[in-house]
Amino acid sequence: MSLGAFVKNIQNIMRGDSGVNGDAQRIEQLTWLLFLKIYAKKEEDWELFDENYKSILPEECKWENWAVDDADGKSLTGDDLLEFVNEKLFKQLKEIKLPENAPMKHKILRDVFVSTNQYMKDGVLLRQLINEINKIDFDNIKELHAFGEIYETILKSLQSAGNAGEFYTPRAVTDFIVEMVNPKLGETVADFACGTGGFLTSTLNHLEKNMKNTEDRTQYNNAIYGIEKKPLPHLLCVTNMLVHDIDNPAIYNANSLEKRNVREYKDNEKFEVILMNPPYGGAEGDAIKNNFPVDLRSSETADLFISLIMYRLKENGRAAVIIPDGFLFGLDNAKVAIKKKLFSEFNVHTIVRLPASVFAPYTPITTNIIFFDNTGTTRETYFYRLDMPEEYKHFSKTKPMKLEHFADCIKWWNDRCDIQDEDTDTYKAKVYTLEEIVNRNYDIDLCGYPTVEEEVLSPEETILEYKEKRATLNAKIDKKLQEIENILGVKLC
Repeated sequence: MSLGAFVKNIQNIMRGDSGVNGDAQRIEQLTWLLFLKIYAKKEEDWELFDENYKSILPEECKWENWAVDDADGKSLTGDDLLEFVNEKLFKQLKEIKLPENAPMKHKILRDVFVSTNQYMKDGVLLRQLINEINKIDFDNIKELHAFGEIYETILKSLQSAGNAGEFYTPRAVTDFIVEMVNPKLGETVADFACGTGGFLTSTLNHLEKNMKNTEDRTQYNNAIYGIEKKPLPHLLCVTNMLVHDIDNPAIYNANSLEKRNVREYKDNEKFEVILMNPPYGGAEGDAIKNNFPVDLRSSETADLFISLIMYRLKENGRAAVIIPDGFLFGLDNAKVAIKKKLFSEFNVHTIVRLPASVFAPYTPITTNIIFFDNTGTTRETYFYRLDMPEEYKHFSKTKPMKLEHFADCIKWWNDRCDIQDEDTDTYKAKVYTLEEIVNRNYDIDLCGYPTVEEEVLSPEETILEYKEKRATLNAKIDKKLQEIENILGVKLC
């Protein structure tokens, strides 16, 4: 099977259907079909290794009974295929009855179809698409590996599907973070806004290297936990986990922030490792903010996720979070309160500042990685500025960030020291004590980039960059006003 030919063929088929408009719909259409194809293969394995396994799929909804074309002229196609998919398949999958103790492998089958759509209107083209998918042989190890590449291509294409950048994190970034946090077999890694499962996939790839026996395999199967509120990335993530042989993926379609009051989480609902790239730029209403203590009730989505992580990280647990610059320099009451809690109750040991174009061209917002653990208060925090590689002017679709670009940072990580940039008289890496951070009123905009590259931005990018710069300026003005008030000993407003 040729990777390029497969992708090209499915694109051409769906472009010919008037019911499918845009990348997001094409991806959703393809993914629910891939999910059922993969699920059929998994059921073969489950039946082979468990003589008591019973499928919950109605017979006529099993892949082999409606999707396989035996080339005998009897396979469903055209209007008959459309009628079956629209009136029987989807309806029955959404209405599957499950007992309360049903395994996750059965729950996901129903859950992923509750919010999934069938867009195609041409039954002949739908048959052609299904036949292309049936060319994938999951019993062939080489083809299975190739499918992994196909799936990665599908996930990357999400970045061109409107606002889908909210739930795709470059593989180089997730791999770097996982390598630094170093999850171990026996630990559970959680992501409360898991998107398509980038952090969870990197975790599984990391753990797979250490599997040696059946006990390790059991721990590997139970290593991940994810929540994603958007239906499409949730479907993609579940499919992603099945591809990685996680038979009962603990991936839930829900909003982590609205589940419950954060102070109600018990020890058995906390995790050893939490890795996240929470959505940022969004605003939450009172119903969600009321789940947090009064002083931590920020309207900014990313801020609330930081608080959620603090309440769901086990004692001695480790966390890494991608966060925008606004969190670092923000001086509004909620941000300061969140950072005060973070630094006083947790050990914020490292902050890695990322180049502005890591997520380009999908957002110009500059981001950072905050690493912390639940071992006690912060004593000192190392800041490290990851500079753009010499041969790059900026990252892009054709020149994306690679794990090798973190090489100097990884080397520094294991032998930390201050690094001064002699050309700009700034620090590329520097350690700050908790006292120094407190004296700055938790303005941790440190070891930043000395210059900003000039580039032509789209209108959307220009607006986002303007908002970010305005937030930065407002924060600095607030800081100066606070200093003046302190000197005068008065409250001006």
